[in-house]
Amino acid sequence: MREYGKFGPLIGAIDEGTSNVKFLVFAANTSEVLTYHQIALKRFSPQEGWVEQDALEILSAVLECIEVTVDNLRKLDINPEDVVGIGITNQRETTIVWNSVTGEPLYSAIVWLDVRTSKIVDNLIQTRGAQCVHAVTQTSGLPMSTYFSSVKLRWLLQNVTAIKQAVTSGQCMAGTVDSWLIWNLTGGSRGGVHATDVTNASRTQLMSLKSLQWDRGLLRFFEIPIEILPKIKSSSEIYGYISTGSLLGTPIAGCLGDQQAALVGQNCTKFGQVKCTFGTGCFLLYNTGESIVHSQHGLITTVAYKLGPDAPPIYALEGSVAIAGDTLQWLQDGMGILKDVEDTETLAMKVNDSEEGSICFVPAFNGLYSPHWRKDARGVMCGLSGSTRREHVVRAALEAACQQARAVAAAMAADCAPLRRLLADGGMARNSALMQMQADVLGIPVVRPLMMESTALGAAIVAGHALRVWPPTTPSPPADTFIPAISSEEREIRRVRWESAVERCLNWATDDNTQNNSTSEEPNPTTNALPPGLFFLGTALLVIIADKLKM
Repeated sequence: MREYGKFGPLIGAIDEGTSNVKFLVFAANTSEVLTYHQIALKRFSPQEGWVEQDALEILSAVLECIEVTVDNLRKLDINPEDVVGIGITNQRETTIVWNSVTGEPLYSAIVWLDVRTSKIVDNLIQTRGAQCVHAVTQTSGLPMSTYFSSVKLRWLLQNVTAIKQAVTSGQCMAGTVDSWLIWNLTGGSRGGVHATDVTNASRTQLMSLKSLQWDRGLLRFFEIPIEILPKIKSSSEIYGYISTGSLLGTPIAGCLGDQQAALVGQNCTKFGQVKCTFGTGCFLLYNTGESIVHSQHGLITTVAYKLGPDAPPIYALEGSVAIAGDTLQWLQDGMGILKDVEDTETLAMKVNDSEEGSICFVPAFNGLYSPHWRKDARGVMCGLSGSTRREHVVRAALEAACQQARAVAAAMAADCAPLRRLLADGGMARNSALMQMQADVLGIPVVRPLMMESTALGAAIVAGHALRVWPPTTPSPPADTFIPAISSEEREIRRVRWESAVERCLNWATDDNTQNNSTSEEPNPTTNALPPGLFFLGTALLVIIADKLKM
């Protein structure tokens, strides 16, 4: 039996998010994070509504994070050879197409937030008819939306000449970010494995929830050739072996989309358990066990995880909120009324909801996702007065995340059963004012683990499970619990006001505003990527607010 150091077998986790990349090393026996390294990622917007990233930058950041973290292990006198495997978790729906011979991306990564495919979505709905569109949702679990990989891939195949040529020559590969990383880490053009897992595949809108394979009816509907797609595997098995660097020969043994990874990391393995990750967006997942539940209230159906090739798939209902942490980043970078996002907790606690100057802010920068699915919505601030200060704007931005999560929780209660408590994680969850506000808005306890890397932990767990080095049961980690502190009457007043503001944000965008069908094969990385739809708040209003609220 192999001898390990004092921490026992170690599992690495690549956590590739929309905003940054991390590589963390966990002790399998204790779930303790021993060390990690993190690198921020850039986003750019060549046109209004377009959101892209550099696929090579993503790969480079992953490789650098691995090398720095391994060097950290050595400095801590921990043998890197104790890392027996790694798991991968990633931003979902983001789509990459590359040349299988050269290994070069054939276009930028189109990020999940991107709305350039609005006209494609409308045309499919209009030309294929309601029955076909309903069949797409029933098979894939997903509604017609700019959100998913299917229409992003269709746009790429229609508009990028290099991709058309690569398909014709049999040199085209496509996938989500996990596939891009797995292929490159296992050898790339020199024998790399072209694979994805069921959770990421379930976000493409091209996989059948029942068969867990690419569905030929869906492929015909979106006109996607199956030859360019990766092989679908379970979330917990050996995909291949790292072909270069300090972890040469280490197996990649697990893969999960980031929100499913957080569900596993939060130990939500029983029917009815719910977690919410507060990050760039805000995502609630409700474990429905082995049952495929089709929502009647605006949620999507997704694969939660599959712990091995022979294990049954576990499903979830999901509510996806497009903009959460991005609102705060916009207040800092776009409006200049924050020096640092970290200041939001202090500022929000300076005011209360009933104070004069309070406002309601719906940050529908690129439309509303669950449960509304309104791509025509755009951001609004309601209730501005001469008493409104930047503290009110910050507090309204935090409440926006909470109210959107509440709307999703209400849909989950209508589809399944009311939530008893909410498990929270993600970067925004470090904000205690936000967590208390969420408990107040929901009227149930909100539980925040002290170890906040739930997403990376989930990736480590499934990899450790495949390698049989992770304990079969993981105890619930130490956590803070936030208890509701407002009356039901106050909660209802806030809900009604929020829903009134939502009504005012609808019907703002048109196809001309959100869609440009011209091909832009040369992305412009110098363009600052503010959230799509920023201009719909109104130039004059922005000038007035910024002048009034700047420090």
